[in-house]
Order: sequence, then C-alpha cells, then structure tokens
Amino acid sequence: MLTKKNIRDTVKKEKVKYIQCWFTDILGNLKSFTITPGELDEAMSEGMGFDGSSIEGFARIEESDLIAKPDLNTFQIIPWTENGRKAARFICDILKPTGEPYEGDPRYALKRTLEKAKKKGYTYYVGPELEFFYFLNSKKPVPIDKGGYFDGAPVDLGEVVREKTILALQEMGIYVEYSHHEVAESQHEIDLRYDEGLAMADKVMTYRFVVKEIARQNELYATFMPKPIAGINGSGMHCHQSLFKAGKNAFYDKNDKRQLSQTAKQYIAGILEHARENTLILNQWVNSYKRLVPGYEAPVYVSWGQKNRSALVRVPNYKPKQPKASRIELRSPDPSANPYLAFSVMLSAGLDGVEKKLKLSEPIEENIYDMNEKRKKELKIESLPGSLYEALSLTEKSKLIKESLGEHIFSKYIANKKIEWDEFRTHVSQFEINKYLEII
Repeated sequence: MLTKKNIRDTVKKEKVKYIQCWFTDILGNLKSFTITPGELDEAMSEGMGFDGSSIEGFARIEESDLIAKPDLNTFQIIPWTENGRKAARFICDILKPTGEPYEGDPRYALKRTLEKAKKKGYTYYVGPELEFFYFLNSKKPVPIDKGGYFDGAPVDLGEVVREKTILALQEMGIYVEYSHHEVAESQHEIDLRYDEGLAMADKVMTYRFVVKEIARQNELYATFMPKPIAGINGSGMHCHQSLFKAGKNAFYDKNDKRQLSQTAKQYIAGILEHARENTLILNQWVNSYKRLVPGYEAPVYVSWGQKNRSALVRVPNYKPKQPKASRIELRSPDPSANPYLAFSVMLSAGLDGVEKKLKLSEPIEENIYDMNEKRKKELKIESLPGSLYEALSLTEKSKLIKESLGEHIFSKYIANKKIEWDEFRTHVSQFEINKYLEII
C-alpha cells in the first residue's frame, strides 16, 4: 500500500518532472492530463477538477464539473523518458464535486460488481491473453513478417520489440508469464499473470499503452483492432477466470472428473446464459464481428468444453492436480474492449449463474465448425450475434447488463453504438464500388 509520503519521496528521488493522470471513457479509450510535482499534494488529497462534457459517455455540458482522484496504489514511474524528462502516472477514479463516485466512470462500474462478489465471499481473478498486430504504420495494415504460431527469430521480426515491451511492463510492476508470435502473420501475444479484477483491468490499460508506445519508439505501429486484415486470424482477448473464497479456489473440486466444483459449473452456466447479450460489451466495434466468424479460431457458438477450442467457454487442463490452476476460459472477448466494463459483465453473468444455481449443459467436444445445422439444432447450440446491430438489439433488452454497468453508462453506451452502426450502415465501401459499379 503506497502512502502520500512514499510517492512524494519517489518523485523527488527519481527527479520526476511530470505526472500523468489516467482514466478511460466508456469505450475504454485512455484519457489523461498532466500535472507537475508542485500539484502532487493537491491531486493526492483532493483530486484535480476537469471538464467532463467532452469525454465520451461522461457528463452533459450543464453538469460537466468532475474530479479525477488518483488511486495511490496505481502510482508507477514510466520506464522511459521524453526529451530526457522522467514521468510517472496514476490511474484515477472519477468523482462528482461532492466527492461521491461518478456513475459514468467505468472503473466504478467494475468496483460495484466486485463489491457484489465480495459480499458473497468471493474474490474475482482474471487472466487475459491479449493479441495484437505490428504494422509498418497506422495508415495501412502492412505486416512486418510472415511468421506463424510460436515462430522465433529470424522469422519473427517482432521478437526484439516484444522483449523491450516485456521489460517495460515488468518495470511498471506487471508480471508477464510468456510471449510468442501468434498464428497470423505479424500477430503477437504477451500473457499477463492472473490478478484480482480491478488490478487486472488497470494492468490491461497499462499493457495497451506500453505495447503501442514501445512500438512507436521502434518505428512500428501496434494495433488491438480485432480484424485488421481479411482472410487471416483476428486478435482476441481470451479471459481466464476464477472465484476464490477464504483463500481457496471455489472452482476446484478434486472429486469431480474435470475438477470443477458446483460453483464453477453454475458460473459457466451463467456465462453461457448471458453470452449473447454480453457480446456487445466484449466485442464493441463493427470490426469485432469480422473476427467472430468460423474458420479463424474465434468462437461463434454458445457452448463449452474441455479440449474443444471451437467452444465459447473452455476448461483448461494444463495442471489438473493444482487447485489454484482450476479456471474457465471465455474465448469471445477481443482486446479492444473496455476492460472495466468487460470484466464487470463477465463477472455479473457468472455470479447470476451461481445465485440462481443454473444447471450446466453437457460439454461439446466435437468440432462445432464441422457440424451441420441439424446437428447443432439437436444439441441446442446457439450462435453469437453476427453483427454489431444484432448484438445491440440483444443488449438493449438486457436487465443484467443494465444493472452491471449502471443506468448512466448503459444508456450512453447504447446510444454510442447506435450511432456507430448507423455510420457503418450508410457508408458506401470500396467492396460495393468494386462489386456493383460496373454491372449495375
């Protein structure tokens, strides 16, 4: 636990010239403003006022005064300098001028859901696997290599940049388990060790910032766009999840053939029950649905299994005799999601399954991609939404999502996605020009 004195002493010792205050809008875009060390005491004690009217999903003009209050435990030195000047950062909670939490703050939405779990005795742990691409620039998706899954140097031309990224993450207190080249050309993955939900959401925001910044420093562009190139795999954010109670993994049962407790089974049942309505939050862009198609290792069907990587939920079995390793893996989220909202709705869905003691269906271990429609109907396998519009239509009716996000974020988020879909729907694409102009 960091104290104000710890932080003041560190800023002085490290000769920090400025401090960034971070938070996110409802879409998960990183927002920040900078203060000098002279403002540090006020920021830590009272927070810093700002105009929230121009932040997506925040306040209206007539009620725009907000406070960004640094969470002292998120203080970190940024492990590189700009023009020789050292910087640090905080992640902030957003407050009303009265000091109450602001209902439009995605971090607060996750805190509320975590508190709900805590009241039931649970601590939520999550370990996301974020994939991304390195390109030559941000204007055109030009890969830097032709590597494939687990390829190393010299085929993997991003290895050196990835290693620099890992060193920077570790200097910021983020433990990296491993990294590797992914399936698609120029696609990469750096996996973080699991952590408590709020801490991990903060780490995801830091991860995305560091990946993009280290790429920029090495004259590359890193993107978390779900499907930047047609015809190859898109980028996912598989989320490993578990609940702990009284220091023990509530998902583990040594007497079950899959080592899954009743709590784990009910949690999976909740995830599956709400999978379709949760999709808009886990896959929030028009482009997200170009990834969620058969043939590219992304899940399309609402099902679960142990060895089945075509299923939406998988139960990893790497270390079956280690209780702490028992977990479930949700494979649909993509790395562009707002982690605060994504973790909130995943946890809400799982807890709903536990509260209602939902019965888990039988696992599907067949390759669902190879099934015909008759077989899928026999097994009652539903599909995830196939477009942003379909996902939006489902989420708009969801009581669980509304409760998980809160009325403010829910309504602003829905409104934003309607605008995005309308922009996409009315846009005339190059595909249409190429296909129709000469024949119609």
